[in-house]
Amino acid sequence: MKHTVILVGADKGGVGKTTTCRGLLDYLIDRNILPRAFDTETPRGTLQRFHPDITEIVDLSLTAGQMRIIDTLSRTDVKASVVDVRAGQMGRTLAALRDMGFLEAVAEKRFNFIVLHVLGPSIASLDEIAETAPFTSDAQYFLVKNKVNDTTFFDWSPSTSKAYFGKVKCAGEITIPKLNEMAYEQVELAGTSFSTFIADKSRDGEEAGHSFVLRGYVRSWLRSVCAEFDRVHFADIMTARPAKRA
Repeated sequence: MKHTVILVGADKGGVGKTTTCRGLLDYLIDRNILPRAFDTETPRGTLQRFHPDITEIVDLSLTAGQMRIIDTLSRTDVKASVVDVRAGQMGRTLAALRDMGFLEAVAEKRFNFIVLHVLGPSIASLDEIAETAPFTSDAQYFLVKNKVNDTTFFDWSPSTSKAYFGKVKCAGEITIPKLNEMAYEQVELAGTSFSTFIADKSRDGEEAGHSFVLRGYVRSWLRSVCAEFDRVHFADIMTARPAKRA
């Protein structure tokens, strides 16, 4: 099984990028694909707060931060690296991956590369699709519609949607459903992963005493998220064996 790098990015904050990362990490763990994560929102990252045991904060704009991720891909038994890219930095990050030769290594089938592009409601988000297109020809590129803010994602304008979405080779669309607001707030206050909240555990592994009702809402939501990743065969993409060389 080759190492898979999963880039999760968006044009701006507040569109559910980190929520998508958190749901993805729970999904991977549930599918027995142990991940590690990198939070690039330096100096204080949000993702690390919810997954402290597997998340490291790095500055992806610095070469040293890039080395912390890429230079360790072949040195770890973990086969999935989830990178939560700072809002608005998707294009620059992909350009850096090209310049360091990582995208060439992906083309040579040495690594799997998946890009989750979390869309926002603005034209800037669609412009970013065109910006990232030249870098994702050898990646599994997914457009993610996170319903956290009840965004319409230009469904009201098919011509606008087609003009932008047609510029990229897309492996599929993933929809993250909206989570009950009170349930979402309680998970935020608990500062744990969604699965830990569902299990009624605290960050220290102790009994937490969370609401049965709110845990139920989170459980149903996480099942829907996992079903979406399964629908696009996300785990299969990561675990597929490389073709034998002639």
